Amino acid sequence: MSDFDFESLIVNIPDYPEPGVIFKDITPLLADPTGFNAVIDAIAEHFKDAGVTKVIGAEARGFMIGAPVAYRLGAGFIPARKPGKLPREVISEKYTLEYGTNELQIHADALSADDVVLLVDDLIATGGTVVAQVKLVQKVGAKLAGMGFLMELAFLHPREAVAQATDVEVFSLVKVG
Repeated sequence: MSDFDFESLIVNIPDYPEPGVIFKDITPLLADPTGFNAVIDAIAEHFKDAGVTKVIGAEARGFMIGAPVAYRLGAGFIPARKPGKLPREVISEKYTLEYGTNELQIHADALSADDVVLLVDDLIATGGTVVAQVKLVQKVGAKLAGMGFLMELAFLHPREAVAQATDVEVFSLVKVG
């Protein structure tokens, strides 16, 4: 794992977006060239021997982390988007949020059963978004290599939700309580 102090560039914003919440702002880390490179390098290095052929990143912050990780791994990048954003035939997966439901889609031809997939995002909180991506990978019959995140909100127990869908590794650079 990287020796970089990721947390030193993550800013706590109290009472955002509502009272009692401490928002973890990662934009200073992404804006810092050394910090951003350290994030991408650490995730890519961790999965370098997993045989990854495709990286999936969920809209929109998953694009910022997932695409450069895919580049470092020599893999393709697949954007997981909200409905109505992809122009060709899609496969979809709905998931539950604290306040309702949402849906992610990938192009129907984006993966094949021969692909080895890494799921990458900036954050794992409740696990709903990443479990939807797991199900998309499973629908196609591709192999899931693991999941890589900049930050994990461990106090929300996302690994429990993930464990119900898959037994692959969840790798996080920063774990919050």
